[in-house]
Amino acid sequence: MHNYLDFEKPISDLEGKIIELKKLASEDESIDTTDEIGRLEVRVREAILEIYSKLNPWQKTQVARHPQRPHFVDYAKTLFQEFTPLAGDRKFSEDAAIQAGLARFRGQPVAVVGQEKGNDTKTRLKHNFGSPRPEGYRKAIRILEMADRFGLPVISLVDTAGAYPGVGAEERGQAEAIARSTEMCLGVKVPLVSVVIGEGGSGGAIAIATGNKVYMLEHSIYSVISPEGAASILWRDSTRAREAATNMKITAEDLKALGVIDGIISEPLGGAHRDPDSVIAATGDMIANALGEMASRSGEQLRNERRQKFLNIGRNL
Repeated sequence: MHNYLDFEKPISDLEGKIIELKKLASEDESIDTTDEIGRLEVRVREAILEIYSKLNPWQKTQVARHPQRPHFVDYAKTLFQEFTPLAGDRKFSEDAAIQAGLARFRGQPVAVVGQEKGNDTKTRLKHNFGSPRPEGYRKAIRILEMADRFGLPVISLVDTAGAYPGVGAEERGQAEAIARSTEMCLGVKVPLVSVVIGEGGSGGAIAIATGNKVYMLEHSIYSVISPEGAASILWRDSTRAREAATNMKITAEDLKALGVIDGIISEPLGGAHRDPDSVIAATGDMIANALGEMASRSGEQLRNERRQKFLNIGRNL
């Protein structure tokens, strides 16, 4: 069963009728609903195509947050072989919001870092809804240092509403940890490919997304603050999140035009949650192409290109 978003009502109505017809046919074999189901399936596809071809930024935000959208664990299970997660920052504790470790990607040894939101109440609480604490970013720094030492390309998968803003996190140096992680990303002399697979929220995202190549899924978002947070600050009214999303330029198309990201990974019709396998495969192909393109570059060249890439953002607008 799909979790339908509010703008998907025409789709949910049609798919509901299909479910009813299939149930009716299973209960009474003398009733043939094949033709009617076929007609309804065509209408479903047409409705999805019409709706998803003109999503506004707020609707894209809802799709990026869809509870059935594939998360880090889904990508890790499919894209990486021999994934060995590493835990703890060796300073305070383990943070499950950031997953990191060593793996093989299509036969090549790599380091992997990403945020995991969880997909049910238990796992969401375990992973703190994908909002890392300082120890999570310090764990990411550990992995980045290891990758740099052993010459391993880094792949980061970004999906967070932002770093955790709790009192304990602030006491343990949340801002400093984010800054150090961003600095480490800029400094490594290995290829670093980042993909925003859902939400890319504020410093919590860029701390692991400062890559040589930065990509976004078609219906993901990437912003300095959530639309609700921006609306609360600008207008003291979080209900104006739709207006904030429109003005913030948070979609993949906007950010590609602004030169913030390097490319967009197409999603299947109806969003990544309708066909996770195909979008994960497309993400893997994009990562493989990026790593292949950078394979012949020296460590110093990779680092300099990455730093210059971020210095150039906004200069040619």
